[in-house]
This record gives sequence, structure tokens and C-alpha cells, in this order.
Amino acid sequence: MSKVVYGRKYKPNVSRYLAVCSRNYMHIQRWLTLEPCAGTHWQVEGEFGRLDVRLLENTKYTQLVEISRCTGAHAFVSRPIVSVRVYHDAKLAEVLTSQQIYQLRPVYDYPNMHMHQRDEKYQVNAFLEALLKIDNLTKFICKSNN
Repeated sequence: MSKVVYGRKYKPNVSRYLAVCSRNYMHIQRWLTLEPCAGTHWQVEGEFGRLDVRLLENTKYTQLVEISRCTGAHAFVSRPIVSVRVYHDAKLAEVLTSQQIYQLRPVYDYPNMHMHQRDEKYQVNAFLEALLKIDNLTKFICKSNN
């Protein structure tokens, strides 16, 4: 967690941010499909649960992937969903959207109306890293093109 100090200008730690994006890329590469085709959907099951993955877009150097956690049919628990841009040339995976945040800013003023942290972009990518650790013992459940 980052410590918020009022009165000082927040300076993002770019090295720390790139490190978490690099680790996310390594996690995703373990189960990203070898024959990418937009619309492909699969599930990854690990020791700690199951992820639903959908390949939304495939270009020469990047892929757009939607990752969500299977939470069951609980009315009180929202299903965590993130859209991730995978940059193969830079070997980075960055969260583009998460839950109700449709465009993440590099830095937020604090306090703000939506109560985002100053380093919300880093926090969301760190959340993705925790989410991807679900696949500690990866096995594919199913794969379909719908």
C-alpha cells in the first residue's frame, strides 16, 4: 500500500509499475492461446479457483484479453472483470479497464469524487497480478470460439 502524504506532489514510481506489468505478462503467457483468434474463449483452473478468459482482439504485436474470476451464483459478490492489453514486443500486460473504471488515468488527485487512490493504475495492475496467481497449477478446462 502506498502512503498518502497531503501537500506533496505525488510522483508515480514508473519502475515499480513496469515491473508489475512485466510479471503480469509472464503469468498470462503461461496460458495465452498459441493459435490466437478473436472471440476465442477458455477457462483456466488453478489451485485457487477458475478464470474465464476471452480474446477480444488480436493484432501483430498486441492482444486484448478480458479476464474474469468465476465467483459462483452469489448475489452479493460482483464478478471481478478486467480488460488487459498484452504488448508482445515490450513483454508487458497492462489493465485498460476494471469494474466501473473505463479509462484509468496515470495519476488521480486525492481526495476525489470516486475515491480512487493516487496510484489507482498501479493498484489495479497489482490486483491483476493477484488474480493471475490463481493459476498456480494451471490446466485448461474448455476452449471455444463463440
